[in-house]
Amino acid sequence: MMKEKEMIFGIRAVIEAIEAGKDIDKVLVKRELSGELFMELQQLLREREIPMQRVPLERIDRVTRKNHQGVIAFTSAVAYQKLEHIIPLLYEQGKNPLILVLDGLTDVRNFGAIARTCEVAGVDAIVIPSKGSVTVNADAVKTSAGALHSIPVCREQSLREAIIFLKNSGVKVVTATEKASAYYTESDLTLPVAIVMGAEDTGVAADHLRVSDELVRIPQFGTIQSLNVSVAAGVLIYEVIRQRGIS
Repeated sequence: MMKEKEMIFGIRAVIEAIEAGKDIDKVLVKRELSGELFMELQQLLREREIPMQRVPLERIDRVTRKNHQGVIAFTSAVAYQKLEHIIPLLYEQGKNPLILVLDGLTDVRNFGAIARTCEVAGVDAIVIPSKGSVTVNADAVKTSAGALHSIPVCREQSLREAIIFLKNSGVKVVTATEKASAYYTESDLTLPVAIVMGAEDTGVAADHLRVSDELVRIPQFGTIQSLNVSVAAGVLIYEVIRQRGIS
């Protein structure tokens, strides 16, 4: 259950929080809400690329009985960063970038477990989409054993554009999918690389598969259709480490 200290109530309070630089995961807005002040909020959300969801009043009332004025903002447990800032900095530092892109992952526990692996393995950043994805809330931070306070998380408006940016920045984009014919061990992961993982039920979006440099799969010999995504991510991340000869 989300604690009320992790939420902001009321149109003016949410506007002020955003203008003050507070990181917001998403905003719930009463479906019928309108007016000049709401238009100001809507414009601000659009400019800052913060997801907004129109919901029935009953949905908001279930979250809190405080004077919410039809608007609740959920705050992020960390400060999101921009991929366009992270990649040049990594090159300037002389690093060989290793990025993990999560496409449509919605399970908070899997996200936390993946972040924990990323932090231990030295992954440079995690990329998530701003819509249809997990966010960095308190539960995710707890499951990650605090790793999400250490590793940069980039929340991007368009995952497709983020993938194209990575490619244009000299980062090889390798996507894990059961549709691939090549195994992950056949890919050269010694280069700057971004690994794209999809949700267990839907996988990576077709549009993102098309713009990837390589598609790879993990061999499976059992009857269950797929590995847990956090386990699969760990397999690929440590294959990068193995190939790069990091001990």
